[in-house]
Parts: sequence; structure tokens; C-alpha cells
Amino acid sequence: MSPIPVDRSPESTLAFLRDGYRFIGDRCDRYGSDIFQTRLLLEPTICLRGRPAAVLFYDDERFVRQGAMPMRGQRTLTGVGGVQGLDDAAHRERKAMLMSIMTPTAIRQLGQLFDDEWRARIPVWEQSGPVVLYDEVSRMLTRVVCAWAGVPLTGSDVPRRTVELHAMIEAPAAVGPRHWRGLLGRRRAERWISKVVERARVGSPPTAEGSALRVIAEHQDGRGRLLPRRIAAVDLLNVLRPTVAVDRFVVFAALALHDHPHWRERARRDEPATECFVQEVRRYYPFFPIAVARVRRSFDWQGHHFPRGRRVVLDLYGTNHHPELWPGPEQFRPDRFTGWRGDPFSFIPQGGGDHLTDHRCAGEWITIELMKRAVTNLTTAMSYRVPPQDLALNLRRMPTLPPSGFVIDGVRRTE
Repeated sequence: MSPIPVDRSPESTLAFLRDGYRFIGDRCDRYGSDIFQTRLLLEPTICLRGRPAAVLFYDDERFVRQGAMPMRGQRTLTGVGGVQGLDDAAHRERKAMLMSIMTPTAIRQLGQLFDDEWRARIPVWEQSGPVVLYDEVSRMLTRVVCAWAGVPLTGSDVPRRTVELHAMIEAPAAVGPRHWRGLLGRRRAERWISKVVERARVGSPPTAEGSALRVIAEHQDGRGRLLPRRIAAVDLLNVLRPTVAVDRFVVFAALALHDHPHWRERARRDEPATECFVQEVRRYYPFFPIAVARVRRSFDWQGHHFPRGRRVVLDLYGTNHHPELWPGPEQFRPDRFTGWRGDPFSFIPQGGGDHLTDHRCAGEWITIELMKRAVTNLTTAMSYRVPPQDLALNLRRMPTLPPSGFVIDGVRRTE
């Protein structure tokens, strides 16, 4: 057996929090290897990046997800008992439930709701002065995903629910107040959605056939039992929260249009160019940093030994920036996706493998649809200025965002 390179630090948790998205990639470069071992949260951990690593990581014969994600992540981001922490038949059953919601028709309906909401806001932005795009898109997505999912939401509740959903997204890699806000946001959101599920189960108010609320509230396991109310709430939040998280990708798309203005015209007149642009935004900009699993049973791979129970971390950001997979990975080049046929293991901004059976994000197609709608609106439905502001991305902060939230002003409708 070839020994796995070992990181020099006896405990790397603080270094991971300090280095952020580049923690794994920098060490892989340092050791000349796409695999190394370190200690995270006081536990031996194998870190991987690259396409062969992704193929390995999504082999369910070798890895499990139960008990892999640290509890700080479950108690904030995914929820305890959510589909992300299930394996085998239990995972396939719940994943099939979620994927049944993601029909092409349903995704187009969500995109149209977002489109309508965006265009309705343009006259408001024309009269309002400077607009923080991140804040506006966040609230829009909260409104439209709740309407689409069948979750009742009054206009006055939108800011509060958006804050709760954002707090969960911000918390897993945070310490101190950001993490505490995530814990509080998770508790409040689960309490809210649990009541929504309970009311849906008694038909008050009636829910639309095929809506996320109805599908999850009425889902029965293999023994014909409804999901416990709290677990149903967790899975429904795993539809709402990731959809609201697309606000970051929308801001990144606006940032890319600002930094590469020649793509505005291409996206305006060419739908395939918009698709390539959106995919390159998803590759280039940082979103989910890592995915986590545990070794199901001991095995050897490429001369390295993986002991049973060992935590393994796949570097999503590092794989999307791997120079052997993406020539010039630090250059923003949407044309690299021209004619691209898709590869579920080299392009993994929202996880890898198969949507239906693996732990790849069920909402990835939603992400692409919403981003395309946003790019179309930014390039055809409105004009705007981007005043001087801090647009730098801090890759040490997970998740990251331009500090300004991307401010625009001088908004004018153009169609």
C-alpha cells in the first residue's frame, strides 16, 4: 500500500475555517497529490479532489452518508433526519419522493413565477434609487418558492422567513453569532413548517396536487406510514432553503456580466450562450465547498487504504477548478461549455453522480432554470448602472458573497 500524504498540522479545523474554499486544493498542490489525510473536528479525515475521486465518492457500495456530516451542519443546514443523511433503500425512497416534484413542467412553472416576480419589481426599482440585488432576489425567491411549493406565506412574513433560511445557509462553517443564528433559524423554520404540514394533512387549506407540500405531507414509507411531522418539515425545508440559496448564484451571474460585459450581448441574443454562461458561473464561482461521507467497509483504492468508518471529504470547489479537468480554471470562459455533453463527476457544483439515485442535489435543474431567467432579465428586461462598491469575493468565508450584495442603480425597464 502507498501511504496517503498526511497534513503537517495535528488538527486542521481552524486552518479549514481560515483557508475556506482553498483548504483542500492548496494542500493537494502542496503534496502533489489529489488525496491527503488530516484531522478535522478532532477526527482523522481523508480529503479528495478530482474526477476519479468523485467517481469513488459516489460509489454507495463503499460509502455511507449516515453520521458523516458533523452535527453542527445537520442542526443548521440540512436538518437532522433529512434525505442527505440517508443510505440505501431509505435514501432511494425519499430521493424518489423529492425527484417526483422536479418535473420539467413544475420547474418551468417555478421559473415563470420568478420571471413574473422579477418584472413586477422593475417599476419599484425604477423609483427607489440604489438596490441591493442580493436582498431583492432573496425575498423574491422566498415568495416564489413558497407559492410554488404550496406553502402559505403572507407578504409581511417574507422578510422573517428569508432571514431564517439565510441563517441556516450561513451557519455550518461559522463560529459564534453566525452559527447561533443558524441554530435559531433552523428551530423557528422547522416549527413553522411542521405546523404547515400538520394543517396540510387535514386539508386546511387544501393543497395543490403535485405541490411539494402535498407530496411530502402525504408521502408514506415502505410500511405505509406517513413521515413524522418534523422529518416532513425537514424535507420540505430542503426544497425551500436550496431554492432561496440560488440568490448567491444570481448575484454571481450579475457579477460575471459586470466583469465580462461582452457576454451581456451574447446572452441577450443567444439562448445557447446563456446556457454556457450559467454553467460557467456555476463552475467558476464558489457555492458548496465540500461533500462528506464515511467509509462503509474497508477497501483499497489506487494503492491507498480506506479504513471502515473513516470520514472522507470531497472538494467540490477544487474539482470544479482542477487544472486537469478545466484548462485555465481561474479564467472565466463560458465557451468551454459549448457542445459540452455533461459529466456527473467532473462538474459538481451541487454534488456529483446521478440525480435520481445518488446524493446529487435534487434541485440542480431548478438552479439552472432560475439562473437563466435571471440572466435574461438582467440583459433584456432592464438596464442599470453598477456604482463603485466592494465586489471582491473572500474565499476564506463559506459561503461567500460580495460584501456589497451587488448594488445597482438607475434601473430602467427596456422591454
